[in-house]
Amino acid sequence: MTLQGILLAAGAGTRMGTPKALVRDEAGEPWLVRGVRALTEGGCDAVTVVLGAGADEAAPLLDGTTAQVVLATDWADGMSASLRTGLASLADGDAESAVVTLVDLPDVGADVVRRVTDLGTDRGTLARASYDGEPGHPVLIGRDHWHGVIEVAAGDRGARDYLATHAVFLVECGDLATGADQDTP
Repeated sequence: MTLQGILLAAGAGTRMGTPKALVRDEAGEPWLVRGVRALTEGGCDAVTVVLGAGADEAAPLLDGTTAQVVLATDWADGMSASLRTGLASLADGDAESAVVTLVDLPDVGADVVRRVTDLGTDRGTLARASYDGEPGHPVLIGRDHWHGVIEVAAGDRGARDYLATHAVFLVECGDLATGADQDTP
């Protein structure tokens, strides 16, 4: 079975003042690189990075990684546009499931990805990290659910509406990270 990572990094980052795909941590490492590493070291066989705002400047930051870049041309429609683009890009591949995470989760690392995927990554899987009982990212979506997620995803809700109507296994990760996104500098 192939496990695909999807890093959503297409937004304009209006509260951040720049697209989050262009942000670097205090040590100067791009968030994009950190996100790809978390997915790869967390067990993903391959990683797709979804870019949108600032894509021309962000893509070179991934040089030296094995990540594949796809462009969400409708990125301004919200996170769902990025999610739809990422999942659709996998349609012809051999991945059985995808681990979806966001570029702006500074403390979510490979240990969280690994814990979410350790329970299984088959085609019917639906699981997500939770932090002190609150659902968060990453989200593990088996191939059998991709079409349904693509059909339902709208605005900034991502897969939330789809997940609300299906059995999703919550994987507690509050001992590993906060799962909090960083929206401001």
